[in-house]
Amino acid sequence: MGYIRFDPNTASVQQEGSRDFQQEVPSRLHKPPHVSFFIFLAFCLILLVGIIALVVFFVAVQGAEEIKVPDVLGKDVTTAWLELQEKELYPRIQLRYSQSSSDKGLILEQSPAPGSTVKAGSHRIQLVVSQGVIISRVEDYRGRQVNDVRVELQMLSTSASKTLVSLQEPFMYEYSPEVPGTILQQHPEPGTSITGPLTLEFVVSRGPENVMIQIPALVGLSMNAALEEISRSGINFVFSLRQARMNEPVETVVSQDPPSQSQAAAQTRVALTVTVPPVLGSNEVFALFTYTIPRNPYPLPVQLERLLPSGERRSLITVPYRGGEFTVPYRLPVGSVLILSMLNREIHRETVMPRAPALVEEVPLDQW
Repeated sequence: MGYIRFDPNTASVQQEGSRDFQQEVPSRLHKPPHVSFFIFLAFCLILLVGIIALVVFFVAVQGAEEIKVPDVLGKDVTTAWLELQEKELYPRIQLRYSQSSSDKGLILEQSPAPGSTVKAGSHRIQLVVSQGVIISRVEDYRGRQVNDVRVELQMLSTSASKTLVSLQEPFMYEYSPEVPGTILQQHPEPGTSITGPLTLEFVVSRGPENVMIQIPALVGLSMNAALEEISRSGINFVFSLRQARMNEPVETVVSQDPPSQSQAAAQTRVALTVTVPPVLGSNEVFALFTYTIPRNPYPLPVQLERLLPSGERRSLITVPYRGGEFTVPYRLPVGSVLILSMLNREIHRETVMPRAPALVEEVPLDQW
């Protein structure tokens, strides 16, 4: 038995299997009336979210209010701070010494410059504030080493925008019982007020005049032992090299002039001769380091170091040296670096390079 349906629109009865019955039923089964409503609602929601996102984006881009940076140069740091806070600008402080004590606490520089346009609440204003002068009065430098004072004043000048206290060089020197390099007199006198750039003049000790020393015994010492003894005694010296003669040890001091235990003036140069080893490793060099140091009024600390290819660094010799030709024998691997310093400042370096074998010195048989 089939199904029938009554159509109120046409007031007719449709039997199952008829054409109208088959067309109407699927359309009503597959397209419920609430589906279109949900699609419309989803579209409206997406559109609303997009509108909100655009509004938030444009508000964020617009950002804070733009204002002009006030001019706080020359003002007290407290006053400048309050002016910037009123405009929702936040300072970042940097301290610096100046050349006048009256500048202390005042703004020396600002960045961005006055009148620049920035966003309120989001920009830091860089302020340089004066700490005043580094020193307000001349110190008493008498009795101190002039090199120490030089380094101290250099450090003070690097922390200030301009050099406040400088040294008049070359110094005046005179003989005295004080250690060489000791400051004997100064001008201006200690306690003098500093109101602007100032130049110090020093009278420096040369050390005692005609001081006599006893020459140490160096003959028979190995090269390294001789360098250690020279570092302890502080004598002036000059080295030379020659081939070893019959029964002479190699890498050893075989002669010196003046002889050991003799009395000589403090700056007498002791001539030392060291013998050269006949055989070296394939990657070794035995040679004489030579460098001419400028003359000084009194001996200054000089150091020669060696830096091996492995990175190991060690001092070969450290002595007070007045200047002139500085010679030191060495035996080192190729690629090592020799570093010469004066007053802890490097003045020269050189790399050890391969060298041609030295010619053997011919010595008459009657001298053997």
